Amino acid sequence: MELSRAIVSAPLSPPTLRPAPGPRLGRRLPFGAFSPPQPLSNVREHGRCISRALRPRLEWVEGWVRSNDTLVRSLPILVGGASLVAVLLNRAVSGIAAVADASSSQSRADILTLALSVTDILAGLVWLSIRPKSISPVVPRGVECKRVGPGVSNPALHELLWAWDSLTTATCCKSLVVVYGGNCILQIGVAAGSPEDGNALTVDTQKFIQGSLYKSAMESKKQSYLANLALYPGRSELPFLPANTQALILQPIGDKGIAVVGGDTIRGFTSIDQAWIAMIADKLDATLSKSFNS
Repeated sequence: MELSRAIVSAPLSPPTLRPAPGPRLGRRLPFGAFSPPQPLSNVREHGRCISRALRPRLEWVEGWVRSNDTLVRSLPILVGGASLVAVLLNRAVSGIAAVADASSSQSRADILTLALSVTDILAGLVWLSIRPKSISPVVPRGVECKRVGPGVSNPALHELLWAWDSLTTATCCKSLVVVYGGNCILQIGVAAGSPEDGNALTVDTQKFIQGSLYKSAMESKKQSYLANLALYPGRSELPFLPANTQALILQPIGDKGIAVVGGDTIRGFTSIDQAWIAMIADKLDATLSKSFNS
């Protein structure tokens, strides 16, 4: 009895915790075993090593192809011509009759080789004749303009100028016209010059509203993107823009307005730019509706 009390009342020593042994290098964990995640620094460093290893090779190949564009396009002609000459020399040196014999395997192989060589030569000629047209931004022909319509409050003006700064910084936008509530409340950027005094042409709001571009955009309530403005006859409805405006976006602003965004590059507005311009229009609609309703 005394012995059992002594055992029960004896204090227990706290258990000693031993750290779990880490995995040995060069030893793979069995399938299904838990492996602790690597530190984020190691993952990032590993990703940097991969990107550094692949990027120079890709840049070297791309740079070499760009600097030797004519040679790369001529490679099929060179390969096809060399193959053609090799087949003819082999035919002449090997002592085979010059006349093709359908029963001879050598003749059939030579005919196939000649066909492939001619195909390579024709492909090289196509590559040399068809070259992608380089698209570069142009300098808009016009005058700088900054006009604010009447009745625009300070918060609305601040919002409009913020939209203009954002568009010019992130996209190829060079001209911006905002028509809201039947009035032009903002004309900023490069505008067409007047032939009389050389000043920027004012926006004839009523004439613009009656045009087909404005009506189609407002009826659909969707963004209209004219990637190459020179191909559209409706550009005559936009005399206030520079004559060499390359691309155009008509973005409805709610039910009362529209934003005319002119760019200096053909197909210069990407899909991300278009989506971003639509979001800016929603933000402008919320601000302008409060400003003109108050």
